[in-house]
Amino acid sequence: MKTAVVIPARYASSRFPGKPLFLINNKPLILHVVSKVSKCKGVDCVAVATDDKRIFDTVKSAGYNVFMTPVNLKSGTDRVAYVANKYLKNYNVFINVQGDEPLIDKKLVEKMVEEFKKDKKLEYLTVAYKMKPTDDIANPNTVKVIFDKNHYALYFSRYPIPFLRDEKNKSKADYYKHIGVYGYTKKFVCEFTKSKQTKLEIVESLEQLRALEQGKRIKVIISSKDLQDVNVLEDVAKVKKALKK
Repeated sequence: MKTAVVIPARYASSRFPGKPLFLINNKPLILHVVSKVSKCKGVDCVAVATDDKRIFDTVKSAGYNVFMTPVNLKSGTDRVAYVANKYLKNYNVFINVQGDEPLIDKKLVEKMVEEFKKDKKLEYLTVAYKMKPTDDIANPNTVKVIFDKNHYALYFSRYPIPFLRDEKNKSKADYYKHIGVYGYTKKFVCEFTKSKQTKLEIVESLEQLRALEQGKRIKVIISSKDLQDVNVLEDVAKVKKALKK
């Protein structure tokens, strides 16, 4: 089994233009991500996938692998599939680490790789974190996931799931935050990106719901750490604080 970690990164973010090149502690955001992932064991290739020459040059000059992808690709998953088809044809498994995850835990990525080695039938894998009662569970920007006893996803939503019908059951309700790190087989990701969007995916604006609507199974592994990503400029201060720790 040959495994690649692909880090999609685009310049034209609507909420934070130029985000991958924003300096955090005098280092571009994208280099925080790729430098951490490059230390992972059991990974045969780590590469950034970008549609922007400025990002390409920054990553290349730092000594890391980087591939150019078309501008018109809609998502990070599409960039992973493009790299799988064009550049890394002989790889079997792809781990998609978002380019705005500077606190990515290399042990988490290694754990994902191990899951694919243990389970040859596994096609699609993602990550969740058990939220604390003090976390903003109602925040629609925080995607929640519920899963069965075997840790296969039942549903993802921007709404708090499970719904708490009766306050007396509050102590029994566990809420899990979906962390946007994915693993897929090459066959799955290439077929998935060719398929049409589904109703639930469009309504919730969550790509992973397309797989569930297609009858696919998504394995969910639990991270002991919450990962602070960078969606907007205000998140940078939170990341700097975490890096100090």
